[in-house]
Amino acid sequence: QSTWGTELNMESGDLACIYASLILSDDNIEVTGDKIQAILKAAELVDIEPYLPTLYANALQGQDIKALLSKIDGGASAEVAAVNNDAILPSDDKEDKPEKEDSESSGST
Repeated sequence: QSTWGTELNMESGDLACIYASLILSDDNIEVTGDKIQAILKAAELVDIEPYLPTLYANALQGQDIKALLSKIDGGASAEVAAVNNDAILPSDDKEDKPEKEDSESSGST
């Protein structure tokens, strides 16, 4: 088996655990390794590394997953707005600078 195939399986396992966690959170059920594993088993996803459900459950323990998702959305929107502003502002700055230089140079003469 190639390295690519192994890497792809790990990513699939991660995604499966993330989706299982989201399902549990959406149903207001506590996210535990056993519950993630039960969802994976019900979906017939048996080729997932056995430590992943516990890893994700421990990482999400005590976290409000819905609040985390809303933070991600808000941060992404703010980042996009900042990028758009940065794309617009430099062109405005270039237009302003020559005027200042012209007034400074004419004031010197």
